[in-house]
Amino acid sequence: MDQVQDKLLVLRSKLDQIPALQQAEEKTKVPKEYLVVGGGALLIILLFFGTGAGLLCSLVGFVYPAFQSLKCIEDKNKGDDVQWLVYWVIFSFFGILESFANFLLYWIPFYYAFKLAFLMWAFLPQTKGAKFLYDSFLKDFLKKENRIESAMADAKKVRTVG
Repeated sequence: MDQVQDKLLVLRSKLDQIPALQQAEEKTKVPKEYLVVGGGALLIILLFFGTGAGLLCSLVGFVYPAFQSLKCIEDKNKGDDVQWLVYWVIFSFFGILESFANFLLYWIPFYYAFKLAFLMWAFLPQTKGAKFLYDSFLKDFLKKENRIESAMADAKKVRTVG
């Protein structure tokens, strides 16, 4: 039990830096570490068992990356552009997949938990998974295969002829 209390004290010291949690603690009279642990447990339960898993996954996969993308647009340094552009391609791929195959995805156990873990791996700055995917797979594929550019050129020819 002492180990749990020690971990809660460490968590509390880290949470002291977040003013919103201080306000929530004052209003609810519940210690902020319990609020965070309880909220995290609720999110995990919703993600694994709840009907709101798709919404939760979409919100987590959109809010932070959208904020970072807007910061990236305003930043003079263009180093993170590839990270966020590839991330949005991945996010869009999941959206298209879910719109066409939602009835099949329903039968995959813990689909939304895996999707959330993958999206977080792709967008977190500690992992930069989207950039890793681009550097490891997409860059070489797109350089060797100019299918997209040739398809666009063919479409332009068809449009001007027609």
